[in-house]
Amino acid sequence: MSADRPTMPPVRLHSEAELARDALSAPLMARAAKLARWAESGVPVGVGGEILHEPLAAATEHLGLAGDEDGLAYTAEAWQLAVDTGLVEITEEEDAEDGAELPDGAAVGTATPGDELALLTSGSPQDVLDIWLGGMETVLADAVAPDLSDIADQLAEGGDLDLDAIDWNPEEEAELLDGILGNLYLLSALNESPDQDVPLPALAASMIVPDDMDEPTDDILEEVSAAMMRLDDQFRVLEPIGLVAYRPVDEALIEELDEDGETVSAAQPLDDEDVSRYGMVRLTPLGVWAVRARMLDAGVHAPAVGDLTDKGADVLLEALPEYPETLAQAESEQWLAARTPLDAARDLLAAARGDDERAPLRRLAAQQTLSLVAPDAEPALREVLDDRQLGGLARVWLAERGLPGIPEPSQDMIFWLTVDTIAAQLDSVDEEAAAELRDLVQGLTEQHSGFFDAAWRVDHPATADVLEAMGRLHPDKKAAKEARKAAFKARSRRSG
Repeated sequence: MSADRPTMPPVRLHSEAELARDALSAPLMARAAKLARWAESGVPVGVGGEILHEPLAAATEHLGLAGDEDGLAYTAEAWQLAVDTGLVEITEEEDAEDGAELPDGAAVGTATPGDELALLTSGSPQDVLDIWLGGMETVLADAVAPDLSDIADQLAEGGDLDLDAIDWNPEEEAELLDGILGNLYLLSALNESPDQDVPLPALAASMIVPDDMDEPTDDILEEVSAAMMRLDDQFRVLEPIGLVAYRPVDEALIEELDEDGETVSAAQPLDDEDVSRYGMVRLTPLGVWAVRARMLDAGVHAPAVGDLTDKGADVLLEALPEYPETLAQAESEQWLAARTPLDAARDLLAAARGDDERAPLRRLAAQQTLSLVAPDAEPALREVLDDRQLGGLARVWLAERGLPGIPEPSQDMIFWLTVDTIAAQLDSVDEEAAAELRDLVQGLTEQHSGFFDAAWRVDHPATADVLEAMGRLHPDKKAAKEARKAAFKARSRRSG
């Protein structure tokens, strides 16, 4: 395999316009923008831009949250987001600037709409996404913050803040959440349905249970349960900004704790058939975009469909074998749309040549991409009919379109194309792909008597490897033995 294999599989992103609309409609962002516009006449604030009690009540009323028991908290969160993202700007009072001592709860400044607010309506989609991304980073920091009630208890007892005592390590918490978001991103990329929810227990286990552990121990299961509850809290924080779609853990399933904090029992027996009660989560399209943006900033190679549109055919064919089938086709379609059929076909055929180890994969990717090319490409395919490496796939392309005047391939060309096709699939790890390859191997030997006697003479760098693989895959012991003998002959021929 190539050392340049992408760190993450490719994803399909929504357009910037769609993502910007999602960002603006995220509940927390929408409330922050509404409060920023409401601040036009000036809002008195405390230290750090904190909204004071009286204007907080008025702001809650403005948002229509006065009847919600958590309305004040939702409003305070939205206001803080408006401050952090520059949707409102703070002008300090003169007394505050002079360092004069002010009574508790006194205003130290006035908040008015900031420059960023105008960008939400008159800026580009990228402007909107930049503002939202800054707000998301603030929310991520809130999600990994310690439980405020634990801190309040410490300070109420007259002690100093002790992070060890509240079992909170900021770096570990941030690293764990990054890992969880990375796993969600990976699942979003690999799932054929991008809106497929992930059960919270499976997600927590993916970060806790070692890969080589067959049966988790009780201690590991306890860690998974604790991680689930922590993730439940964090996803509740992250959902309003639009990063994830989350169905919380059913309160009836949350385990009761005794006075010492030890697990006593579950409120109800866990029901394996009702997985959704344990919490279900997925990245939204906006979340996929955001996690990818953070990965790119961290130096991770995280490709997206469309990245290769302006690249050469050589880059396209090198990358496509690593893409899932549906995304490979989407990438190919975008690449082809930027070129004329004839030019695209000539570039693809030229890039498909070679005797190196990856060449069969490139030719298979070229064949799959050429299947999407319009009939206008016909001259390019006829130009390579006599080419040993490309003549076979050119004939296949012409025949599939029912075009006339296709010369019969030589026996050597048929066998060379067969070896090349199997060589491109030798590294398939998918069970379905392996089964298809096994069927192909069996079919070839059944259709061609004396197949192995002819195949070992094929002048292809991968002939011996292909024959060895056929020996492993063929269900008939006699045919498998013939394949292994042919592989030995092919290897001796090349070394001699």
